Amino acid sequence: MKTAYTCFSTDIIHEGHLNIIKEAQKYGRVVVGCLSDKASIRYNRFPTISEKARFELYKSIEGIDSVIMQNDMLYDDIVEYLHPDFIIHGDNWTTGTESAIRSHVEKLITPYGGEVIDVKYTDNESVRKIDLQLKEKLSMPEYRRKRLRKLISLTPIVKAMEAHSGLTGLIVEKTVIEGDNGRLDQFDAMWISSLCDSTAKGKPDIELVDMTSRYRTIEDITEVTTKPIIFDGDTGGLTEHFVYTVRTLERLGVSAVIIEDKKGLKKNSLFGTEVEQTQATSEEMCAKIAAGKKAQLTDDFMIIARIESLILEKGMDDALNRARAYVKAGADGIMIHSRKKDPGEILEFCDTFRLEDKDTPLVVVPSSFNTITEAELSEHGVNIVIYANQLTRAAFPAMQQTAEDILKYHRAKEVDDRLMPIKQIITLIDEI
Repeated sequence: MKTAYTCFSTDIIHEGHLNIIKEAQKYGRVVVGCLSDKASIRYNRFPTISEKARFELYKSIEGIDSVIMQNDMLYDDIVEYLHPDFIIHGDNWTTGTESAIRSHVEKLITPYGGEVIDVKYTDNESVRKIDLQLKEKLSMPEYRRKRLRKLISLTPIVKAMEAHSGLTGLIVEKTVIEGDNGRLDQFDAMWISSLCDSTAKGKPDIELVDMTSRYRTIEDITEVTTKPIIFDGDTGGLTEHFVYTVRTLERLGVSAVIIEDKKGLKKNSLFGTEVEQTQATSEEMCAKIAAGKKAQLTDDFMIIARIESLILEKGMDDALNRARAYVKAGADGIMIHSRKKDPGEILEFCDTFRLEDKDTPLVVVPSSFNTITEAELSEHGVNIVIYANQLTRAAFPAMQQTAEDILKYHRAKEVDDRLMPIKQIITLIDEI
């Protein structure tokens, strides 16, 4: 008997999936693949139930002969192992970024006579409602908050992009590309930057924008997205205030807060020693970390300590000694910062730290040393890379040039060719 294969990554089976199975039965014995968590986070969206639970869910469906695990979004492992005669999929993968996967699958199975079968995608009110329910579940605080820790365990390096509004959050959420190897790629998390939040409000980056306003930015983003959020907590403020910040961020579904070991009036780290900046003592920072950890109510939330020693030219030994102390005080991760264009001192720190601590997550922000790749950072033990301000920096010159040109030409025609149609922007926004 011939084999018809289809792959699911869904947490809920609806009539669209049942229709796929019904169509597959016409071609032979039906084998369903359960896309692993590791593959799912690159391909589609983060599962709300474990791959083991999804595996058992698919086994319970009538009409399926067997269920196997699929670990590669491009189906290489399945084709090598199963050699299916037919691969069945909804026709939604004939267009957009997923079409790259379809093309790859077709190249894999055509040489031995296999065939790709595209089934008309089921799109009705019932299916759309279930998809919306899944998205809402993903956006709930208790599901979103735990996702960062899970990502660190699943992927070589977590990629976080800054977002400072609902719209930029949607860009981070929905941007998916076909990578060089044919696999789909996307950002894993969002970074809510103090600098970008302040800049969007036209305020200086000196902790002038209060936490109430910054929480509103979080809410704007969480209302329309599902990916985990890392929050820039600046210095964390007074220890007595920081404990309340931790509780609030947990309640909002934020996965992590990063606080830097400076005190007094905040100055942006990229100024380094050009402006007066005061680094907190190791003891002061440890007390703040310990107080925050004591205040948090869930095991999911992370407090990450940002070390400014290299920025302030205090030396590698000072940075490493602080890292050891902060981990001992309870920090869930260490962010090491540098404003040099050469990543050498960052890599030296990571290599030395990893010799004695194999587990504590390391975070870097390669704004200055931007020639290094994610793969290279991962080789040196980095777990999270944050692109901290690129969307803000990309938007400002484009908006400024557009404003200048409209003033220059006294009309909008000359700028229109470089503007995105408003209809295309609106398609980013989901309607209920």
